[in-house]
Amino acid sequence: GFVYWLGADNLGRDLWTRTLYGTRVSIAVALVAGTVSLVVGVVYGIAAGYWGGRVDDIMMRIVDFLYGLPLLIVVILVQVYFKSLDRSSNEAGLVSFLVDIDQAMGGMFFIFVILGALSWLSMARIARGQTLSIKEKEFVEAAKSIGARPQRIILKQILPNILGPCLVQETLEIPGYILTEAFLSFIGLGVNAPTPSWGIMINEAFQGLRSHPYALVPPAVALTLTVLAFNFLGDGLRDAFDPRLRE
Repeated sequence: GFVYWLGADNLGRDLWTRTLYGTRVSIAVALVAGTVSLVVGVVYGIAAGYWGGRVDDIMMRIVDFLYGLPLLIVVILVQVYFKSLDRSSNEAGLVSFLVDIDQAMGGMFFIFVILGALSWLSMARIARGQTLSIKEKEFVEAAKSIGARPQRIILKQILPNILGPCLVQETLEIPGYILTEAFLSFIGLGVNAPTPSWGIMINEAFQGLRSHPYALVPPAVALTLTVLAFNFLGDGLRDAFDPRLRE
């Protein structure tokens, strides 16, 4: 027969297997949201910081406005709206197409979209600040004096010098993405059952806490260790890119 290394839940499903499969959801959210945040935030921040003036003012006011939106509440509202749509209706158009994509991805599509759409704001501020500092350096002024085009200056001079701090910050943001997905799944607005997710597993364990109390341990431990791992990775990258912080 089968060996259940960590036991089984109240439906007889292997907790070890479900915990491992739940890792895919968390890592997927971390990679997609982190990549979108890094790319969009760096491009937006460099554009605002390099050209400055009125362009910078307008772009950063947009960031300030979006920053005032509560990320978690926006994600919850969007998830509630799309999950409330009648999946059996004959509604056509973009909304129906997006709902079909979300269903095919197990309920992760809209989580990717919202986290990616709003998670780049902090990155844009960091990239802008770094760009404002780097563009005043002598090597950037030298590149301008020999007639280098802005695109070349950005790609060759500015981007390589700001990418380190941006990568460090993005790594430290990843635990927030993972916890957001776990919370949404816990309250029933994350991935669709029976797709394994740590949040869903924790919710199911709470419901059967009296009969299967051990079912809470595997997803909770996996979630905690993953969050700690990314935090330690971020601290290590920060020390590597800025040795002065090792003290």
